Amino acid sequence: MNSPARIFFAGLAATLFAAPAYAGDAKAGDLVITQAWSRATPSGAKIAGGYLTIENKGTAPDRLVGGTGEIAGKVEIHEMAMNNGVMTMRPLDKGLTIDPGKTVKLAPGGFHLMIMDLKGPFKQGDKVPMTLEFEKAGKVALSFDVQGVGAQAPAGADSAAGHSMKDHSGMKK
Repeated sequence: MNSPARIFFAGLAATLFAAPAYAGDAKAGDLVITQAWSRATPSGAKIAGGYLTIENKGTAPDRLVGGTGEIAGKVEIHEMAMNNGVMTMRPLDKGLTIDPGKTVKLAPGGFHLMIMDLKGPFKQGDKVPMTLEFEKAGKVALSFDVQGVGAQAPAGADSAAGHSMKDHSGMKK
C-alpha cells in the first residue's frame, strides 16, 4: 500500500475508534473535566441542572466550590439523595471534594450543578458557557452541551459502563 493510502486509513481508524470529544472538555491543574452537559429547559424556566465528570489525576484533593455563567444569576453545587423513601435535595455549602486518583460524576439523581435565575431558556443543541471554580485549580471555563429535555446522559455516553451514575458512596462533602 502506498504512503498516502496508509495515511488515509490510519486517519480513518483514529477517527472511528477515538472517544467522542465534548465541547465542555477542559483541564485545570491536576483536574480533567469532561462530558459537561445540561438539559433543554421550557420557556420561562428559572432553573437548570448541570452535569459533568471530574477526574483528579494528582496526589492532593481539590474541591469544586462554585461556578458562574452569563446565562444565570447563580450556580450552586447540590446533592439529591433518597432518605427513607423521600427524595431530598440540598446545597453543598462547602463544595464537593474530588479526592486524588478519583473520578466524580455530577449526574441526574446525585451531585449536580443547580443553575438558577436563568436569563433565557437552554435549547437542545446549544453550547452554554460557564466558569467553574475549584479551591486549588482555580477558575475553569467550559461549555455545557444542551441535550433534550428528558436526557439522562450526555450524547454519545456509554450508558452500559457497568456502574450506577447515582453511586457516590465514599465521596466527601
